[in-house]
Amino acid sequence: MTTPVLRAGVLGFGFAGRIFHAPFLRAAGFEVAGISTGTAERIAQARQEYPDADIVSSAAELIGREDLDLIVVATPNSSHVPLGIAALRAGHDVVVDKPVAATVADARELVDVAEETGAILATFQSRRFDSDFTTVRQVLRSGELGEVYRFESRYERWRPDLRENWRESGDPAEAGGLLYDLGAHLIDQFIALFGVPDTVYAELSARRSGSAVDDDVLLNLKAGGISGQLWMSAVAADAGPRFRILGSAGAFVKHGMDPQEDALLAGLRPGQVGESWGIEPETSWGRIGAGQQWRTVPSLPGDYTEFYRQLARAMAGDGEVPVDPRDSVDGLRVIAAAQRSAAAGTVEPV
Repeated sequence: MTTPVLRAGVLGFGFAGRIFHAPFLRAAGFEVAGISTGTAERIAQARQEYPDADIVSSAAELIGREDLDLIVVATPNSSHVPLGIAALRAGHDVVVDKPVAATVADARELVDVAEETGAILATFQSRRFDSDFTTVRQVLRSGELGEVYRFESRYERWRPDLRENWRESGDPAEAGGLLYDLGAHLIDQFIALFGVPDTVYAELSARRSGSAVDDDVLLNLKAGGISGQLWMSAVAADAGPRFRILGSAGAFVKHGMDPQEDALLAGLRPGQVGESWGIEPETSWGRIGAGQQWRTVPSLPGDYTEFYRQLARAMAGDGEVPVDPRDSVDGLRVIAAAQRSAAAGTVEPV
């Protein structure tokens, strides 16, 4: 018996919708049946890349279609909650890009509506499927580090010039700045590994001239016996290690970022490069050891397609959603605590 193809509608065809959602939906076997976008340039791109999709200018029109199984909300942050709620109430399963909302209350409302309607809701925390993070999971599960007591994670870039987009807006509704952008990834990874932290101390800085949002951030997290330091920056002229994990029996150190985003920006798509997708070069592999005794740890493949593979199974009643939206509510609790901490210069409970 042939399994029917799941039909998806993508709201937004900017950076998130075009680069991070539509290609991986298609690679996971979904049909990208509809796309909503408002500019002539993006409409032309959508028609060229997805000629069989229905391209419309109204998100409401796509949400109102009864022939779609899934709605993906890949629009600016301020519209995530209203569009997500509308899609859930229209009877669709829904994926919302990160950050799922600007506030804890809004994120909880979205989760409540999903529970009320019985629809599936998942947050697109794609970096749970990074090569380096998948490798870190394996290292921690191996027990080779002994009792882990320090976890350091960095997402640092050199982008000293301001950009004209909503991510640079100081309007709280836009959830701009690095804490919401890169921080949402690093906080989610910490929660996935160690659970919700007990306390947060944060330093949020706007170092670029004229910046209305944070562009250089440090979070100190405490979760039981784990001390976590998360750095995110747009003004790091020299990036530190992506991961540095210390334990009673050794350490794991890893430089370099997962290769998938660079491949996507270069125009490559999953399925076009065979088994080499998401494979890190050996020069980026981490190492594990202590003192003078170290060995290289080959990086496991990364693949954002797995998010949508897992989602398809969940939609068929065969498995859990790839990212529980309650984890994203917890992530926003950490962000809110970090904002309080930075404003007061205090350690704040989550």
